[in-house]
Amino acid sequence: MKRSIVTARRLGAVALACLVAVGPASVASATCAPAAGRDYVALGDSYASAPGVPDQTDPACGRSNRNYPSLVAGKQNARLTDVTCAGATTVELAVSRDGRRAQYDALTRGTDLVTVSIGGNDGVGFSAVLKTCALLSRDDPSGAPCRSHYTTGGGDRLEEGIAATAPKVDAVLDTIHRRSPHAKVLLVGYPSIFPDDGTGCTSPAVPFAAGDFAYLRDTTKALNAMLARRAQQGRAVYVDTYTPTIGHDMCRPAGLRWIENLAPADPAAAAHPTARGEQAMAEAVSRALTCPSAHTEGASPAARRP
Repeated sequence: MKRSIVTARRLGAVALACLVAVGPASVASATCAPAAGRDYVALGDSYASAPGVPDQTDPACGRSNRNYPSLVAGKQNARLTDVTCAGATTVELAVSRDGRRAQYDALTRGTDLVTVSIGGNDGVGFSAVLKTCALLSRDDPSGAPCRSHYTTGGGDRLEEGIAATAPKVDAVLDTIHRRSPHAKVLLVGYPSIFPDDGTGCTSPAVPFAAGDFAYLRDTTKALNAMLARRAQQGRAVYVDTYTPTIGHDMCRPAGLRWIENLAPADPAAAAHPTARGEQAMAEAVSRALTCPSAHTEGASPAARRP
């Protein structure tokens, strides 16, 4: 997820980067987080910062005052420190950039609540993945050239990249707990970017081969399933944002989609949540903070292949 989101071409590139930040597979979490305290720190990448969504309070990071952390803070009456930034990786949470302090530096021993959206930019370089998928579709629009490309030789390089990201997410959660030992920690998954039923909608705005939609959906579900497992092992609550956004993916018409396609009709970065998408994510986080028993739905056992 590139930081530059100004031109349509750049938005397309950001969109390509987004696949990692995608859809879910949720697994049951161990416990529901209690109500938030007043000191809330939001960490993460562009799915948390909301590039393109007005109003942009930090355009270089693509950060909106209508992103899900801002909405959650308002509902919980919490004092928010939002350091989310488009393009962030697990490693970059610890690194200062463009004159900004590292995201981890926002954490203190007095922090009561932490949300983190991370992992989508790690592992396999999804910007290149979606670009590759779009290019391959030109010669085989009715097939599954992207799946064939990444599964040549019997393995699946995207699944391998997701597996390689798991220990990095573990390190993120460990660092959060160490810096903010009393905080409730929520690991927020990625929404439904592609149709959950696997159907395609190939068009100039959604330039993927018909047979690759199910593959991309399953890859994003595998990413979210990994995040759910890491949350359970890392004393965090996994927040399923995929299930509540099913039916609002980039294939839906303008007004119904909460994830924009590569030619956004609403103010949002390509392949990223609109303001309504961020609201849906905020509602999922708020439910995790108030529900009587923790439970994330929609898990896909192993991102089943069609």
